[in-house]
Amino acid sequence: MATGKSSNFESKFTGPGAAARRAVYKGAGYTDEDLEKPHIGVANTFSETTPAHVHLRRLAESVKAGIWSAGGVPHEFGVFATCGNVGLGAGPINYELLIRDILAASIEIMTMGHVLDGLVLLASCDSIIPGLLMGAFRVDVPCIMVTGGPMLVDRWRGEPTTLAEVNRGAFGQYPMGYMSPQELSEMEDIACPGPGACPLMGTANTMQILSEALGISLSGSSTIPAVSAAKYRSATEAGKRIVDLVHKAFRPSAIVDQRAIRNAIVVDLAIGGSTNAPLHLMSMARELGIKVTLDLFDELSRTTPLLASVMPNGPHSIIDFHRSGGVPALLKELGVLVDQSALTVDGGTVGDNLKSVGGSHGPAIATLDRPVKPDAGLAVLVGNLAPNGAVVRTSAIKAGMLVHRGPAMTFDSDADGVAAIRAGAIQPGDVMVVRYEGPRGGPGMSEVMFCTDTLASVGLDDAVALVTDGRFSGFNRGPIIGHVAPEAADGGVIAIIEDGDVIDIDIPARKLGVELCDSEIQRRLKTWHPPAPKVTTGIRAVYAQTALPADQGAAMQRWPLES
Repeated sequence: MATGKSSNFESKFTGPGAAARRAVYKGAGYTDEDLEKPHIGVANTFSETTPAHVHLRRLAESVKAGIWSAGGVPHEFGVFATCGNVGLGAGPINYELLIRDILAASIEIMTMGHVLDGLVLLASCDSIIPGLLMGAFRVDVPCIMVTGGPMLVDRWRGEPTTLAEVNRGAFGQYPMGYMSPQELSEMEDIACPGPGACPLMGTANTMQILSEALGISLSGSSTIPAVSAAKYRSATEAGKRIVDLVHKAFRPSAIVDQRAIRNAIVVDLAIGGSTNAPLHLMSMARELGIKVTLDLFDELSRTTPLLASVMPNGPHSIIDFHRSGGVPALLKELGVLVDQSALTVDGGTVGDNLKSVGGSHGPAIATLDRPVKPDAGLAVLVGNLAPNGAVVRTSAIKAGMLVHRGPAMTFDSDADGVAAIRAGAIQPGDVMVVRYEGPRGGPGMSEVMFCTDTLASVGLDDAVALVTDGRFSGFNRGPIIGHVAPEAADGGVIAIIEDGDVIDIDIPARKLGVELCDSEIQRRLKTWHPPAPKVTTGIRAVYAQTALPADQGAAMQRWPLES
């Protein structure tokens, strides 16, 4: 380790100007000797409200042990973490995206306010991971992400069962009379068998994997199961490693460059990751001054095959993915599609990390010459309905729905769409258009989960498409197209679609359009008026006024406001 070696580290606790700082830390129990060492913030999203974060208190102890043993001083502090599934059924799901900016601000404030030399970030879920990384990238001090890992998988009536099946049961099968209260209760009891993130390729595991693909988590660490002793050993190593990174002044800006971003996008495409990943990667890159557009996702999607057959893209779990070799095996299989010169927190390059990796050795990761699908797991669509782009998870769509043409059925909220499905108003061939759920219209870019889960539950996910300016849970599957930009609240074409307008979807050709001539579109837009804001108080109202569009990542704009 760095102790005893040449170092770029200089203590921020020397001289008379640091007297108050020294007094405060001495009051917290630290010694004069401690104040000469690197001070590492341990940002812990531990919470007793969700299995994804309930085990992070113990994981933080392993991190701190590693920091102490390497000659650093850990400072653990709490950061809030939510789980979008807790709020299901209690109201719109539109806090989950905007919390990234609040989390980023908390990391910025703690790091700068307490002059921390480095950071270890502990998180497991969804927007929490990118929120912490956005803050760490903003302050640009050495950092490592320690992910909480996936939970194990239990079975209900012989089938692997996760929270995704509970959601489909609760909001689709049960209300339609296809599931009894007893069956739903039995499923509830085993869906989350212990700590960790839900073990499918939802947003949580997508972002855990992408933190490693970016080079900001230790190689091989991101998918270690939450209950494994290896997870705690890896956390200890991360604690040791961050001290070395501080001594070497090895900052995120030296690791997360265009090569790393490109690698992360390739990995996202190869795993069939959540459609939320583009939002998060664009927003994280923006903190480092790197511009990433949907064009890059589209370009790489044409040359990257789907290699991971993890739910909902296949029958396997993230546990199976890890046992098949995890991210290192996937990177090895991707070969020349990955830039192996990119740097990582391990201290070398991606290529260095892969020297001892033998490639996939399990069913959850296919080989490059025999992929799960020859096309990537995500596509960017454009057309007169989405001039600035829309996003679809192609790996979770049945082949017969990759090209679809049908009449629009329009709804101004997810709830209105669900009511129509339950009433039998949605017929095979229809295209549901759910609008005013975007970054500003939601506000918060709502997850349009209820419509998608209900369509799947009643067997319409192979006959009905859905188009929205909102987003989806990483659990969702089917011919569902989100992130339509411009959004309805900004006067996008999706705002003036009428029932019966014919929607054309051609995913292989990357097209999304409505069969209206330009003059008719302009005529309707001239008579369109934005609806009153859904929310006028609280953080959602602030977000609605400052959010960037979905095709730019949907984070809050910097001050002064960006053009």
